[in-house]
Amino acid sequence: MIRVPVAEGVTVDMVWVKGGTFTMGNNETPKGVKLTYEASKPEHRVTVDGYYIGRYEVTQGLWRAVMGDVPSKFSGNDSLPVENVSWEEAQQFTIMLSQLTGRRFRLPTEAEWEFAARGGSKNPFAGCDRGQLDKYCWYCVNSERFPHPVGQLKANALGLYDMSGNVAEWCQDWMEAYGVDDLTNPRGPKKGEAKVLRGGHYNGTSPMCTVYDRSWYVPSGKSEYYGLRVVMEVGE
Repeated sequence: MIRVPVAEGVTVDMVWVKGGTFTMGNNETPKGVKLTYEASKPEHRVTVDGYYIGRYEVTQGLWRAVMGDVPSKFSGNDSLPVENVSWEEAQQFTIMLSQLTGRRFRLPTEAEWEFAARGGSKNPFAGCDRGQLDKYCWYCVNSERFPHPVGQLKANALGLYDMSGNVAEWCQDWMEAYGVDDLTNPRGPKKGEAKVLRGGHYNGTSPMCTVYDRSWYVPSGKSEYYGLRVVMEVGE
């Protein structure tokens, strides 16, 4: 793990993810989530190079240190994940974080996000199977319908917290249908109408919190369910 100083008393913890090849997506459609699960088809092989990803979702304390204020609906605790931020604001955050630290930060690609969330596991959730979900994930069953401070539940195999639940996380990619071809370091289409979100959230059902479920929203859109996690590029 690398701990990158941002401001006095504020750091961003980055975990190394060794690259590899995995099966991205899912071919099944559970009851009640047809729209987003249909978007997870078909399964296809993807290879990603190594990268650093945030150990935690971006917190309100980190956001304030970089941006100066906090837009969250649920505020008052710097350890809470920042939410109510648009993709466009998330992009601005990564630019300013890069300027403050001298490192190059960005949002994860959708493939990087899913690879890290899976952590080498075949379980549908980030670190566990359905029977253990409340130990790893804040969702509608255990969250009392509000976000919780990051890192309180168990981490996945890579030491990443809250990859399932708490807040959904913006990805870099424009939303498009999957193909069947093998891909290496996919970046998504060059243009589109909506950006991808991953990981489910504190008010979501368990199927929404699987590692392969896809949701999407316009880049300017905000929600108290939407936050972010950052990637740090290697060699920067």
